[in-house]
Amino acid sequence: MARYICVMPFQSPLQDRRSFLKLSALAGAFTSNSLFHQAHAEEWRAAETSVSHMDGKEVAQNEDYWSVIQRGYSVSPLVLNLNNGGVSPAPIVVQEAVARYNQLTNEGPSYYMWQILDEGREPLRAKLALLAGCSPEEIAVNRNATEGLHSVIFGLPLKAGDEVVGCKYDYGHVMAAYRQRQERDGIVYKQVSFDFPVEDVDAIVKTYEQAMTPKTKIVHITHVMNGMGQIMPVRQIADMAHAHGAEVVVDGAHSFGLLDFKIPDLHCDYFGTSLHKFLCAPIGTGMLWVKRDKIAQVWPLLGLDKLHSPDIRKFEQLGTRSFPLEQGIGEAINFHQAIGVRRKQERLFYLKTYWSTRVQGMKGVRLHTSPKPEFSCAIGSVSVEGYTPQELYDALFNRYKIHSKTENLDGLQCHRITPNVYTSLQDLDRFVNAIGELAAAKNA
Repeated sequence: MARYICVMPFQSPLQDRRSFLKLSALAGAFTSNSLFHQAHAEEWRAAETSVSHMDGKEVAQNEDYWSVIQRGYSVSPLVLNLNNGGVSPAPIVVQEAVARYNQLTNEGPSYYMWQILDEGREPLRAKLALLAGCSPEEIAVNRNATEGLHSVIFGLPLKAGDEVVGCKYDYGHVMAAYRQRQERDGIVYKQVSFDFPVEDVDAIVKTYEQAMTPKTKIVHITHVMNGMGQIMPVRQIADMAHAHGAEVVVDGAHSFGLLDFKIPDLHCDYFGTSLHKFLCAPIGTGMLWVKRDKIAQVWPLLGLDKLHSPDIRKFEQLGTRSFPLEQGIGEAINFHQAIGVRRKQERLFYLKTYWSTRVQGMKGVRLHTSPKPEFSCAIGSVSVEGYTPQELYDALFNRYKIHSKTENLDGLQCHRITPNVYTSLQDLDRFVNAIGELAAAKNA
């Protein structure tokens, strides 16, 4: 059973509320003033002790340990959600944190939002920076990867004739943004293509390099391709791009909170991500990282007085926003850190491998994702002969109540399957059995 927390009305004086907010934002998972500690400390410490002698791969397959993590979620048993690559549910403690801050906000919105809750953003910025391995002065808190990346794409000082090199499998809204700049400003938007999965780093880097010319100013890289889960060698591509005088924009929507890395290690200049995917933060939260010496040159997406300020906060001028959602990020970080990013990565790779190896030999079934951990993790994509992506989606949902994601990409039609840490092996067995029955019906 899921463990719920009773949300009590705030009774403390205003100064105590400010202090509480700052302490909550700075709190680690097992510090006494975090909601995570109140809900999970005793049980999770016991679970951690039980696997402390195991290596990462053994822990990834220890169902007793992961059952403790799974109890931290309140997901519906009626629908099996395998589209966590789109948006993941927040753990219960995150939901309760949002409810708590929302209750406070509604006691007097304009006061509590801008004079109480707003004081929690700087501690939150510091907590995100620690997770990202960078300076807090490079982190802007926003609503999603699309918003962060659009801030960069529309803010870059590009002029007519300047070239941008991306990929045909980048995120749709990102490609649309570059095309808008192409139509409006006369930039040249070029795209490379791959026959995924690709397991040759040098070949990937060379493909981007061959598309570049002396006019190339930006190389755009999707860290984890959203359609089929291919992990791209960002650092190697970035080093090559910099050697040719180009800057590098990285779409990290599907990598942050999933893969074990620090943003500066990618050697990129700009990085946008959604926090409501694998970090499991409140839905509608995101983060933008801009290398410190690049901030001043990028125009903010929304206008303000100091357009060329070197202060990262200029990218947070979004008008009225949800402060409760933003402050709930802190408890999501607590939940995430209590598991550990390396442990989470290994578990999700194990889950992807678990289902994909079981459908691989089925007649008419084709996988579009590498089985190797350096080229894939949580996301896998599959197609079944005789079904369009939409037909397969309809069959999975209508017959088996399994929710997933259709992909109709450039020359690739497939189905994206993305479990998360709350997904059980029994859930994946249910999916495997469904694919087996559907494939047999069309490919007897």
